[in-house]
Amino acid sequence: MTERETTTTTPCTMAPRSIAIAGLALLLHGHSAQSFAPSSNHHARPSALRSSSTTEEEVDCIVIGSGIGGLSCAGLLAATGRTVKVLEKHYEIGGCAHEFYMDMNGKTVPSASIENKSTRDDLFHFEAGPSLYSGLSDERSPNPLKHIYQMIEEEPEWITYDQWGAFLPEAPEGYQMSIGAENFVKILETYGGKEAVEDWEMLAKSIRPMSAGIKGIPHVSIRSDWGILLTVAAKYPLSFLNVLRIAPVFTESFNLDELGLKSEFLRNYLDMLAFLLQGLPADQTLKVVMAYMVEDFFRENAVMDFPKGGSGAMMAALARGVTKHKGSSVEVSSGVDEVIVENGKAVGVRMAKSGRVIRAKECVISNADLTNTYKFVPEGKHQGFDEEREKFLGLMNNNPEDGSSVPYCKSFMHLHLGVKSELIPEDAPPQWTVVQDWSKGIDAPGNVVVVSVGSKLDQDLAPPGYHVIHAYGAGNEPFEDWEQFEHLMDDAAARDKNEAYQKFKEERAQPIWDAIQKRAPDVLKDACTVVKVATPLTHARFLSRHRGNYGLAIAPGNEKGWKFPEVTTPIEGYYRCGDSTTSGIGIPAVAASGAVCANSIMSVWEQLSLNSKIKMP
Repeated sequence: MTERETTTTTPCTMAPRSIAIAGLALLLHGHSAQSFAPSSNHHARPSALRSSSTTEEEVDCIVIGSGIGGLSCAGLLAATGRTVKVLEKHYEIGGCAHEFYMDMNGKTVPSASIENKSTRDDLFHFEAGPSLYSGLSDERSPNPLKHIYQMIEEEPEWITYDQWGAFLPEAPEGYQMSIGAENFVKILETYGGKEAVEDWEMLAKSIRPMSAGIKGIPHVSIRSDWGILLTVAAKYPLSFLNVLRIAPVFTESFNLDELGLKSEFLRNYLDMLAFLLQGLPADQTLKVVMAYMVEDFFRENAVMDFPKGGSGAMMAALARGVTKHKGSSVEVSSGVDEVIVENGKAVGVRMAKSGRVIRAKECVISNADLTNTYKFVPEGKHQGFDEEREKFLGLMNNNPEDGSSVPYCKSFMHLHLGVKSELIPEDAPPQWTVVQDWSKGIDAPGNVVVVSVGSKLDQDLAPPGYHVIHAYGAGNEPFEDWEQFEHLMDDAAARDKNEAYQKFKEERAQPIWDAIQKRAPDVLKDACTVVKVATPLTHARFLSRHRGNYGLAIAPGNEKGWKFPEVTTPIEGYYRCGDSTTSGIGIPAVAASGAVCANSIMSVWEQLSLNSKIKMP
């Protein structure tokens, strides 16, 4: 069992219907190579690949990285008639949310080599990133990713379900029930008693009104210039006024003590939900984000969503939003070495392997993490950018834990398993969460594990008679524990031979095995057909994530005064989107970041035309 050579992940995202809350702060303060073309079929995957040209090219916009933020931004810009080229270093699109394929022998099969549906059906489809989604199957939803799909007029098919399982310190035998407010109260009453129920009712009464105004404004409509008066204030006047009324709470953290919550069970449960949502405990999460989460419990006919075809179908739909427009493309296996800056403006990129130059008439957009977004521009090219780089990264950026640079979230451990169907109980839910011990801290290594059996929702994700399991420690794996093996990152043979590395990897994967076996005790190592383990080194290597991170860990009101970077940079024509910008971490957030970035480039009239396709609740 060797470390997988193709993928990594993002935090699990049980996204409340929208969490791009930082965008609303912008609302209040913003006035101061290879290339594939997915077919138009909603379920089609990228399959036909062509070689990139070796001559110098020129397009309107270049996007580095094909994560949700990057493809969302690219699709919106392409919809305005701009020519857009997306450059992805990996051989699969999707960034932290990509999907990958393996055969019965555990061999990776790139999607570009899959010639037909019959071949695809015989493969295991593994999700590298989030497995939990909501607010996407509804035609009218405040989820920013739903709005992206509506504006680009491409979308996957959605499967809905309402069963969820959990194993908590108070419920070691586990429970399974439908989601929704009524059943949540039953959980609180059973495991937290009367105090937990009373605290929950008090909390809901206190913060639910906060979500009313914010939920009425699509976060993809936000701009950082005067145009916001047309895209937001004029279109959603009542919600806009409500937002202005509660403006002070936008920067407040969700302080459990100030809210008067006494129930330890409820406090711990909220910590878990906040951590699964965006990688920080509740008291380091914006109050308005938690208001969204609480409101989601009260949604009528609440369901969870899952894309038919897995996360790959989500990304393929976003890619179609780019490639269906003449002159626009998405290239895989196309790493960028440098963003070219001339006379203070970003004018193109230089490719890593070939040295090929691609010119950009209008802009270059980085969907990489913050560290790599800075690395694309050599020091000395732009004084203002260098100053911002030093502000966020410090002089070395070797160890964010020493306080000299902006803090990053922790990384992940994963298990990707292909198992015979009989190993998973028929009555098991498609997903369950396991918490070992509240007292360890919600972000202790291996303490919180999410298990997802996607093939219980879509059997086509596994060969007939089999299931796929994606289980992971939810953003609780510190990279510093893996620094001792960092020299092995690019040498698979050396990793396989290094006994200390293999032993450490097994130790860190064990809590994930334990979590799987809570509900599927027959899933033992020797019983699995395919076993692949991914570590923070996998994340760092294949997704070019600095220290295996999945975003910035910036808490509201933090002592250092850190704030998320804007989508603009000091360099004219150089932009950024993704989990290292104002919108933060999570699927809705990064989708919103792509839209806010695109809005900074397109005219207000172009944006209004696209926004007219959005269907709000």
